[in-house]
Amino acid sequence: MSQAHDSDDAGDVSLSLEDEWYVARDEETGVASQGKTRAEALANLAEALVLHERPVPDAEEHRRTGRS
Repeated sequence: MSQAHDSDDAGDVSLSLEDEWYVARDEETGVASQGKTRAEALANLAEALVLHERPVPDAEEHRRTGRS
């Protein structure tokens, strides 16, 4: 397993190579994602962080919108 640690203004992200997959982990939130390349892992992490920050709708909102 190979590990790298990148730091930027957005926060700390760790990257590791596990088998054939790069794993990117946001150290602040604990959110992680993976990809076949470093770029893909980081792009997938960015998407996961956006989804992580979305509020979870409550049951009443589900009934009003009809979403399941």
